[in-house]
Amino acid sequence: MSEVIQPDARDGDAWLILNGKSAQLPDVRGAVERVREEGHHLAVRVTWEAGDGVRLAREASEAGIQRIIAGGGDGTVNEIVGGLMQLVQEARPTLGILPLGSANDFARGLELPLEPLEALRVALDAKPHLVDVGSLGGDYFINLASGGFGAQITNSTPAPLKRLLGGGAYSLMGMLKAWNYQPYRGRLRLPEGERNIPLFLLALGNGSQAGGGQQLAPLAKVDDGLMELLIVRHFTSLREMKQLIDELENLPESGDFVEYMQVPWVEFEGEAALPLNLDGEPCFHKHFRAELVPGALSLAVPASSALLSHGSVGG
Repeated sequence: MSEVIQPDARDGDAWLILNGKSAQLPDVRGAVERVREEGHHLAVRVTWEAGDGVRLAREASEAGIQRIIAGGGDGTVNEIVGGLMQLVQEARPTLGILPLGSANDFARGLELPLEPLEALRVALDAKPHLVDVGSLGGDYFINLASGGFGAQITNSTPAPLKRLLGGGAYSLMGMLKAWNYQPYRGRLRLPEGERNIPLFLLALGNGSQAGGGQQLAPLAKVDDGLMELLIVRHFTSLREMKQLIDELENLPESGDFVEYMQVPWVEFEGEAALPLNLDGEPCFHKHFRAELVPGALSLAVPASSALLSHGSVGG
């Protein structure tokens, strides 16, 4: 359940932590100039290499900044979230998002504006809400973690192709890889018990979509303390593949190949390392436990967002 956090006297002080690839975009520079003209005290910090987002999130906290804005794609948001989660909760600034990536899955799920000026205004002005953050094997995700085939696609899609085709790149790479796919075998541990399963895809949703707009967790809320667990079993024929696709189109209903449920945690023990994708960032784990940290971050998001539990949003 979401909770509105009242701003303090320094809430107007903000840093935009901007992915260096987007630093020279005219629309972004114009948006920053415009919100400054409107009275916002916004400083810009630009990332250069991996780890800069973590460092800058810490430095913003140490400087007493009350709001930081992640300017970039889902990977930029993930890195900054990871940096915030290294701080004690009381020291974590509110997080806003300026979506500048090829997919922007988390921003789209939150129904944030994609035009830079409007997105920046929301990131600066929206009331913060406490939201959950996913934890997996010492890493964090705020949107969605996928494992198996889905992670394999995202991890291997070349960056230039992502930029050229946006979400369509994922479908293209999926078609090329599907014929050589082998299932990932392992044991899932859930609150209801254990099961051995040949996995085609595993998805853990705090947010609702990944892979350039694929709705994998349609019931997701970022403030309910539960993960959406999507299990897709391995198929062996074109007929079974068609049935699997039909079942995916009927989420959140479960079927013979697709199972959908809400869980506070899940554990996986595989026969081999499972390729995973956490908010667009690749990793591999043979064993892991995934769970949510309830109310871990304050997020600047419109109260009307479909990913909030509206019944508990205050004024």
